[in-house]
Amino acid sequence: MIILGIETATMTGGVALIDDKRLISEYTLNVKTTHTARLMPALDLILRDSKIDKKQLEGIAVSIGPGSFTGLRIGLATAKGLAIGLDVPMAGIPTLEALASNIPFPEYQVCPVLDAKKKEVYATIYQHVDDKLVKKIPYQVMPPSTLVNHIKEKTIFLGDALDAYRDFFTRELGKLALFAPDAQRLPRAAVIAELGLARLKSGDYMDIVTSEPIYIRPSDAELSIRKE
Repeated sequence: MIILGIETATMTGGVALIDDKRLISEYTLNVKTTHTARLMPALDLILRDSKIDKKQLEGIAVSIGPGSFTGLRIGLATAKGLAIGLDVPMAGIPTLEALASNIPFPEYQVCPVLDAKKKEVYATIYQHVDDKLVKKIPYQVMPPSTLVNHIKEKTIFLGDALDAYRDFFTRELGKLALFAPDAQRLPRAAVIAELGLARLKSGDYMDIVTSEPIYIRPSDAELSIRKE
C-alpha cells in the first residue's frame, strides 16, 4: 500500500512516500517559500525520482493542525483534490501528534510546541504508555508562561516554537526541560505518512468533503467579523 504524506502546518513543508515496508522518498524544505509554490513541484519530484505514477497511490495522509492557517488550508485542499481525483481514502493526522511521534519510546513525557504567533504556542503533552502516545492535556493555544505551569517532571520539547522560546523554557524549568535534536524537532511528512498508513489500514478514513483543519482558535479574519 503506497501512501503519500503531506506536511504544510508550519514553514517546514514536505511530502513523502511510504509503503508497508519502507520509506520510499521524502522531501523537506525549511525556507520562506509559500507552500503554494513548492508543494506540487515537490510531489512531482518525489514521484518522478521514485518512478511511481500518481495512479499507484493508494491513500493520502495530511497534517491537519494546529499550525499555520494558510499552510493547513493549502495542504488539506491539495490532499482532498488528490484523494478525489485518484479515488483513494484520506487520513488526517494532528500535527502535534505527528511531532511527538518523532521521538519513539521516550523515557520522559513529550511536549510538542508550535509557534502560534501573538506570543502564544500551540501545545499538548504526551506520555508514552504501552507503546502508544497518550495525550495528557487537550490541544491548546496559550502563552508559554501558562504551558510551563503544566510541567512537573522532565519533559522533551520539540517544534518550531523553540526558535523563540527555548531560552524561556530553560530559564523557567531548568533541568526539567529537555530538547529534541534539531533534525528531529520539526514536522516530517514521512511521519504523517506512517501514521496515516496505520489509520487507513484500520479503516479510519477522513471525510473528504466535510473535513476541516484543527484550528483551535479563530483566524484574524473571523475575529474581525465578530467585532463588526
